[in-house]
Amino acid sequence: MNNSNSTEALIRELEDRRFQAIVDGEFELFADHAHPDLSYAHSNGVVDTVESYLKKCHDGFYVYHRVDHPISAIRVEGNIALVFGEMNADITAGGTAKSLRNKTLAVWINDTEACAWKLLAFQPTPIA
Repeated sequence: MNNSNSTEALIRELEDRRFQAIVDGEFELFADHAHPDLSYAHSNGVVDTVESYLKKCHDGFYVYHRVDHPISAIRVEGNIALVFGEMNADITAGGTAKSLRNKTLAVWINDTEACAWKLLAFQPTPIA
């Protein structure tokens, strides 16, 4: 497996882990995968930092019941990986049950200080 293929496989695994962590309520595991400067956008336009997102999760504002996240492509450019895909989910947000269907872009950075790939940004766009 060449370096590009091994990086792509690792990013796919990290995407699986971060989504499973929020479904399982393992928010510290999600935090382990997040860059300190994470910009986490939601399909309603709200943008959270890692701290504000995790607070909402801990407080029960966001409860993830199911997440399906097919990946259509991963593009690695230097120390950045762009993940193009979808996020289809059943969640409760602010006490309201919602079914989400989004196209997504996740940005991962190979953080040399942490010696690990970290989620730097997430941007969903609702599918009509």
